[in-house]
Formats: sequence, structure tokens, C-alpha cells
Amino acid sequence: MPLKFELCPGRMIGGSHPCFIIAEIGQNHQGDIEIAKKMIKMAKDCGADCAKFQKSELEYKFNKKALERLYTSKHSWGKTYGEHKRHLELSHEQYKELQKYAKEVGIFFTASGMDEMAVEFLHELDVPFLKVGSGDTNNFPYLEKTAQKGRPMVVSSGMQSMETMRRVYQTVKKYNQNFAILQCTSAYPLDAEDVNLRIITEYQKEFPDIPIGYSGHETGISISVAAVALGAKIVERHVTLDKTWKGNDHEASLLPTELAELVCSIRLVERALGSGIKLMLPCEKPCHDKLGKSVVAKVKIPKRTVLSLDMLTVKVAEPKGVAAEDIFQLVGKSVTEDVDEDESVTPEVVDGYGKRLKA
Repeated sequence: MPLKFELCPGRMIGGSHPCFIIAEIGQNHQGDIEIAKKMIKMAKDCGADCAKFQKSELEYKFNKKALERLYTSKHSWGKTYGEHKRHLELSHEQYKELQKYAKEVGIFFTASGMDEMAVEFLHELDVPFLKVGSGDTNNFPYLEKTAQKGRPMVVSSGMQSMETMRRVYQTVKKYNQNFAILQCTSAYPLDAEDVNLRIITEYQKEFPDIPIGYSGHETGISISVAAVALGAKIVERHVTLDKTWKGNDHEASLLPTELAELVCSIRLVERALGSGIKLMLPCEKPCHDKLGKSVVAKVKIPKRTVLSLDMLTVKVAEPKGVAAEDIFQLVGKSVTEDVDEDESVTPEVVDGYGKRLKA
């Protein structure tokens, strides 16, 4: 299985590729396609890679009693939960319109399929990848059918155990090589104590051949940036145009200014992560030339003297002498000319040391 793969046309994830940033619009569009379009444009302007929605076929996601129950929350858009959800649900034609708009704007477009029929629609819509929300992660018949579509998958892991996630990995892997798993805690908003970023590194150990990411519901951006520092290759955050709007998700969502800051911070951290190879960098040379220490004679050392450690010390010196880390290599070697007290012990005056360097 690949540790990196093409999630969207021309866009690789994993390995050394940039973190893929998903702006989760979900149903924060309030059931209004014009707001949905504004949010797609906002996601693009802020630098996100993808604008994502949530698609449900309500009669397949909920049973009748769930849809008929009274819904008196301050966030309700109707008397019953079914009326509430129908208000927020965009039609197939509206999804096609949004997909076209996202293409015009220049941002990838997809959605979480919240039930099997929604997945069928999204597959027909030809979205670049299918997102599995946490509510369906332990829905194994759904997982199998989704994996068999052959599209890349991104699977959230809220409300699940590691044992379940091992089963998820094996289930999807059987049918589909191109998928990623996101650490997620399903609470809105999410307290820092419940984020559990260390699961990212645990997933990396458990599933070393797939990209691991993070789906966050906390306030602010710091924790999501930290996830990237831990190796998250996908970051998903809910977004909104107004945190005071009706809806449970708005409070845990990012405003445009926050999303833009998140994108900039992630890209900065990616630059800062570097190669993992430790060596003196060109940018450090001026500091080394000015303050780097080298070996100096602690006492006057006559020509042909065999060096001992008590003759030597380390200082910032002009000219530079033997590198400080090599001081022990000088013990037992002789000098080929006089070295005055407090003078640099240069490689050229140490018999054997200079010859070794030139070789």
C-alpha cells in the first residue's frame, strides 16, 4: 500500500507532499446555496485545498421515528428533526451547481456521504475522493461498499477504539489501497484535554503504510498546527461565515481570518520541519565564522612536542584552529613547529592530523 497517493487529480498526499487542507463547510450553509457558494469562494481565497460538504439521503440515514421526533433546540430549522434536516439538505441539482462553481473558482469539491445512497450519488457526481464521517466508521457494510467504488477515501475516527480502527483498516485495505485515516474526537467544540494528538503517532505505528491526518473541532488553530508538526498529512476543520449563526457546528468552526491563518501557519511549519538530516547549514556559517570555537595552545608548545590534553584548550580564536570536537584526536600527535601560548593549533602544524585531512 502507498504511503502517498493521488487524492485529487494532480494532488498527491503523504510523504513529503504538502498537507492537504479541507475546509469542512458541512451544513453551515444554512440550507442556502448562495451562502454555500460564498463559503466555497472563501475556502479558496484562504488557501484551502478542498471545500467539503455533507450529503444525506434522509430516509436512508434515519428511521421514521428519528425523523418524526420533536426538535426544540435553539438550532432547529423545523418542528421535527426531519423538517430541520430537510431545510439544511441541498438537492442533487444544487450539488451539481456547487461542483461546477468550485471548478470555476479552482478548488477541489467533495462531500461526506452520510449513508449508502448518498455515497452512490457522490460516486455518480464523480467527486475526487469520498469522505467517511465518524458516524459511519464502524458501519462495515457501508465501508465495504464505499471502498469498492475505487475512489480514494479519507476516514475519520471519532467515537472509535483502536480495535475498531484496526478492523476499519483491514476492511478498506481489502478493496482499496488509497485511503487515509484521521484522528478525530467527536465533540463540538472540543476541549484541548480531549484532543489526544498522540493518537496521530499511534496511528503512524499501527498503520505505517497510509497517510495519517487530523480532523479537529477545537476552537482556534494552534492544535491543528501541532497536528501537522506531528506528521498529519491531512487537516480538516469546519468553517463558517458567522459563529453566532443557528447550528451546532458554527461555534467549533473557523472564521475566514482563522482559516487563512491556519493555512499560513501550516505552510510555515512544513517549511520548518526540514529534512531530518542534521548538519551545519549554510545559513549557520556566519555565526560559526564569528563564534565557532577551535583548539588553542594552553601553554607554549615547542616543535616536536607530543601533545597531551593539558596543553590544549578551546576558545573562539583567530585564525581558526582544529575543530573543537577533534581535540581528543590531537592527543599523542606531535607538532611540526613551535606554537605560542594562546595561539591557534591549526591542522597544518599537527603531524598526522593535517595529512589525514588532506588525504
